[in-house]
Amino acid sequence: MGIIRSSFSFLMGTVCGVYIAQNYNVPNIKKLMCEGLSTAKDIEQTHRKPKNRDDD
Repeated sequence: MGIIRSSFSFLMGTVCGVYIAQNYNVPNIKKLMCEGLSTAKDIEQTHRKPKNRDDD
């Protein structure tokens, strides 16, 4: 009985997550994160200071 009681919240969260993912339009977090990182890299490249030749 102890293992069922200790994992009850985990099981209920999993069941609710599966239900929500199947019945609602949930965005893909991994895809959003990758797009955000690529946008940040593009912004960094466009706004980066040019390198000085004197520093070499």
